[in-house]
Amino acid sequence: MLDVAVIDDPAAAAVALGPVRSRLLAELAEPASAAALSSRMGIARQKINYHLHALEAHNLIEVADRRQWGGLTERRMVATAASYVVSPAAMGPVAADPARSADRLSASYLIALAARAIREVSTLLRRSREEEKRLASLSVDTEIRFSSPADRANFTRELTTFVTALAARYHDPTAPGGRPHRVLILAHPLPVETVAPKPS
Repeated sequence: MLDVAVIDDPAAAAVALGPVRSRLLAELAEPASAAALSSRMGIARQKINYHLHALEAHNLIEVADRRQWGGLTERRMVATAASYVVSPAAMGPVAADPARSADRLSASYLIALAARAIREVSTLLRRSREEEKRLASLSVDTEIRFSSPADRANFTRELTTFVTALAARYHDPTAPGGRPHRVLILAHPLPVETVAPKPS
């Protein structure tokens, strides 16, 4: 089972996003039969089988094992990944594209950059798995609390200066066998978590 699978086929995305089917994907983190899922979810086994066939047709689930019960064979299914992400590529020509945004400081541009990263990295990851090679990547994730907008602006300026100098130091456009890499730095406020009121 993969840690994360990226769905770039529109038909597979439509199948996975159905409420019953997305719940089935969650339930199938561990192998289960249609009968067990029917009992657990309170949905008729015939309907469960219908949804399982749709998920299997798009490689979102697969057969984990088969068990014989009398003269019947029971299949236990399992999800092909622990979690899924729908790639912007599934949207076709209307997918987010940073080239369409003129304001590089806008939230829309940030979303388009993140969308492009998902699209590009998922393609590279698929190829690396086919070739049974490890995909070299780097991720840095941290939080910073600015005391004022001025501090945030100063941080942005200093970070830009530092990254520009670092990139210039290591960038070699003529290196034989060199491979270009894309470096993204994204920053956004953390969402405010709403806490449900305690019952009185």
